[in-house]
Amino acid sequence: QVQLVESGGGLVQAGGSLRLSCAASGLTFSSYAVGWFRRAPGKEREFVAAISRGADTTYYADSVKGRFTISRDNAKNTVYLQMNSLKADDTAVYYCAAASLGWATSDRNDYSYWGQGTQVTGSS
Repeated sequence: QVQLVESGGGLVQAGGSLRLSCAASGLTFSSYAVGWFRRAPGKEREFVAAISRGADTTYYADSVKGRFTISRDNAKNTVYLQMNSLKADDTAVYYCAAASLGWATSDRNDYSYWGQGTQVTGSS
């Protein structure tokens, strides 16, 4: 039984920081690329960041590049999303997802497993 659990969301003032965590179980974590997606109110789910299974490559949406950093600790079966310089536009439910691929991908269809999400709110 595969499970991904996000944590670390909250309310942060503009310019603040949060670190999201995605804890995985029920899979060989090091064999999966992991991505972060978000869904803002009234919008479709969009890609945020991804990291390859070996952490040799990362990939970011233009909207978060330079502000967000994705990383992983395979020994802990955990992926992180460090979010700095948060904006009101970053407000969304953030989801982590796992893909059985050897590369970082932004395509939501590549991801087989999804967490339930954690709310991030950036106040103005």
